Amino acid sequence: MTALERLEKRQNELALVAKRSLGQNFLVSDAVINKIISAVEDFNPKKLIEIGPGCGALTDLLLPRHPGMKLIELDRGLASFWRAQGAEVIEGDALQIDWNFSSDSVLVSNLPYQISSSLVIERSVMGAQLRGMVLMFQKEVAQRIRAQPQTEHYGMLSVVAQEFWQIETVCDAGSREFKPAPKVSSRVLKFTSKASSVTDRPHYLRFVKSCFQQRRRVLSTNLAAWGQGHDLTRFSVWIENHKKSDKIRAEELSVPELNSLYHFLFSTSGQV
Repeated sequence: MTALERLEKRQNELALVAKRSLGQNFLVSDAVINKIISAVEDFNPKKLIEIGPGCGALTDLLLPRHPGMKLIELDRGLASFWRAQGAEVIEGDALQIDWNFSSDSVLVSNLPYQISSSLVIERSVMGAQLRGMVLMFQKEVAQRIRAQPQTEHYGMLSVVAQEFWQIETVCDAGSREFKPAPKVSSRVLKFTSKASSVTDRPHYLRFVKSCFQQRRRVLSTNLAAWGQGHDLTRFSVWIENHKKSDKIRAEELSVPELNSLYHFLFSTSGQV
């Protein structure tokens, strides 16, 4: 049975229509589904979490292989359905639940577009980091996540994601590969957790946010506006050591360079 046939059968059984308020666009492309599942299985996951199982495009194929997988579902009717199938369901918003999952867990999701950026940030800096993630995004968001310095998409999301994850593109998905069809194209990314020298991740997030607070401002102005009582005169020393202009903007610095600047500014100040 194809993914489209499975969706239509389940919608008929449950008298279900996609809810725009929940960002429900059901994936019906067997080719994309198989690529997502293959990327998940690359991790050989012992513990698997899925956000938004919906009508089961991924869940129908993953649950038999990983019977202990946990499902996070906001739609009450779908949450009840998956519980009836014997799945462990956490009913709620993925941005609001208690993420007390172990660090060897792998996350998979055809994400609701409205939570995608926030979810990546939270899973990068809050709590135990997952072992890996395979997530679908609006294509523009995926471009921002993987963007390089001095490009239009490079920003806070790029830096935070790339500091803590090795990121690969799995595949693209056009609007016709969903039902109902969204107005935008999508892209699937694979995130593999990587070591970072950053120990206080929430503090690092505040630092990166401040760097990009006013994108067209020079970096020194953004950092001065953040302040927090830090001695930012060290910024000039770092600039000189790295042969950078004092008019440099955050978007001109690579992820490793921003990491270096962060540690130079704060590693001896008791803030990291």
